[in-house]
Amino acid sequence: MSPLPLGGAHAPSDAELGTIAQVLYEHAGIVLAPGKASMVQSRLGKRLRALGLKDYASYIKLVTSDEGQDERREMISALTTNVTNFFRENHHFDTLRNTALPPLLAKARAGQKVRIWSAGCSNGQEAFTIAMVLADMAQDLAKLDIRILATDIDPRMVARGREALYDAATLATIPKPMQRFAQLEAGGVRIVPPLRALVSFNELNLHQNWPMKGKFDIIFCRNVVIYFSPEDQAKLWKRFEAQLAPGGWLFVGHSERVPLDGGTALTTAGITTYRLPEAASPNGGPKWH
Repeated sequence: MSPLPLGGAHAPSDAELGTIAQVLYEHAGIVLAPGKASMVQSRLGKRLRALGLKDYASYIKLVTSDEGQDERREMISALTTNVTNFFRENHHFDTLRNTALPPLLAKARAGQKVRIWSAGCSNGQEAFTIAMVLADMAQDLAKLDIRILATDIDPRMVARGREALYDAATLATIPKPMQRFAQLEAGGVRIVPPLRALVSFNELNLHQNWPMKGKFDIIFCRNVVIYFSPEDQAKLWKRFEAQLAPGGWLFVGHSERVPLDGGTALTTAGITTYRLPEAASPNGGPKWH
């Protein structure tokens, strides 16, 4: 069997593309938009080459078999878009600094816990940006019960987040006062140990069960839900809302909107930013800080 050239010998047929799209949706909830044959060929062709498979039919047979669980994860990883930067959509981090975090830091200094979730964290730059803002605001951060959970469906991205090592060029996206939180190394820049200790990385499929028992004060899920069907988006917004503590914040991507006319308690709190009321007041209305 002659090896495939990098990228694959041919594009998948419409039927093969449809099956790949179905597997991707069933196992990751991701909708593969029409016209993505060349993208699938580019990304999955490398998997065919690595496995020594001659065609997409053989690959589909593998990923739809009981023995193909590991390769399905590889397929999802290959077809998942991982675009991120430190301080991406910086207005969200301005809201953190100026509005969301001050009362939460006061809560932590009063002996209570604060929990933050970066859902769909990619390689961890979002979670570490949150950590940088926290560390810049609170010199006593190590004494406070504040933790950040970072999750992603892609095990490779989770591993990169745990490693916390990034290309040196990413330093340019970090404001100069914050660059003290990233140390130059031979391989790039690595987040400093106190911030790495603040963040826990775990693999998580948002469409499956969530093992977290407690509520979160802040949830970031940005530029993730846009890849899901409208029905799955609606379910996830409700699940995120149920996972928020009273007064909790939800930050979503620039192309995403949480519908506020479907019985949700969330209200707009800024650009692509939403919040739950603290509690009901005696007259039934929302109560805020």
